[in-house]
Amino acid sequence: MQGIDALRGLVMVLMLLDHLRETWFLHVAVADPIDARTALPALFAARLAASLCAPVFVALTGIGAYLFASRHTVAETRRYLVKRGLVLMALDLLVLSQLYWGVAAAPTLWLQVIWCIGICMIVLAGLIGLSRRALMIGGIVIVCGHNLLDTIRLTADHPLFVPWAMLHQRDVIPLPFGLIAKTTYPVLPWIGVIALGFSIGPWFLPTTASRDRARNLVLMGGLMVTAFVLLRFANVYGDAPWFTVPRAPLRTAMSFLALTKYPPSLLFLLLTLGVGTLLLASIERLPAGRIIAALAAFGSAPMFFYLFHLAVLRLLYHAALAIRGPTHGTLFAVGSYGWVLAWYVALIVPLYLPTAMFARLKARRRDLAWLRYL
Repeated sequence: MQGIDALRGLVMVLMLLDHLRETWFLHVAVADPIDARTALPALFAARLAASLCAPVFVALTGIGAYLFASRHTVAETRRYLVKRGLVLMALDLLVLSQLYWGVAAAPTLWLQVIWCIGICMIVLAGLIGLSRRALMIGGIVIVCGHNLLDTIRLTADHPLFVPWAMLHQRDVIPLPFGLIAKTTYPVLPWIGVIALGFSIGPWFLPTTASRDRARNLVLMGGLMVTAFVLLRFANVYGDAPWFTVPRAPLRTAMSFLALTKYPPSLLFLLLTLGVGTLLLASIERLPAGRIIAALAAFGSAPMFFYLFHLAVLRLLYHAALAIRGPTHGTLFAVGSYGWVLAWYVALIVPLYLPTAMFARLKARRRDLAWLRYL
């Protein structure tokens, strides 16, 4: 569906801005959640927009898995999800981690969003035999309840440290040969998100009227945003408390919206998934045009764009480092966030053209099964 591809493309374009920050502005530390007292407002706003990326992408992965399952047997769907999940995990370990070496400390295996989605797909393969109602209830329980586990902190000498660091505790896992692995995206809450995406998959079948789908999306998105606002004002559960900054209403608002992403808190997921759901309803109501088609091109070749843009950013970074040398410690960095925004505007079209070409190839050559993984 073009609406799904367009939303996926939109969040990937937003993701580019955050990855440019990680390329040219890495010397400015970004805490999780962002410190509302000290963060640049423009950087905070960009980071908040980019927060849509992972939740929307994981939820859409669940929806896509349901649509695949609607055309295939359970066994075929499970094989596809497991193979796709293993491919994603391998790409994160063997390709994406190495792209960060030379920018961040090496040798590190970064278990990031692609690794997380791979694990979620494999777990979903084992869950699709359950009813949609069971998946929805399980997803809600995980998303709403996982913050109750925040106080459980295991040390590296605990026998369950590694699986717990994978599931819920963002941490560093020592590995042989001097390697370390960083569990940037603990997977437990994301398993809840992909299960919820799968459970609403029937809304996107061709037999479902677009009017009914839009009504469902607006209702669900509105409920999630409303729940976020009420819970955030209550300030009792779902994330670190927000605070008032005296004589600084902007920074008070920033504190209200400063949410934990690693792992994603209940409030983080309510806001991002709620906004993402409302965006999907809005995109589906828009007439097809060049902007929607361009976003859909990004979204129909997601892995190609992900690998391609990261490789381009790393090449640009190392070229700048070789030419100019370090500007902030051992890093090359620009002097202001305005330069990050300028690079963002300059790179969208050069990155779009090859992505659109690959998307057309993918649509034309459906006989090449490996293209489905990109």
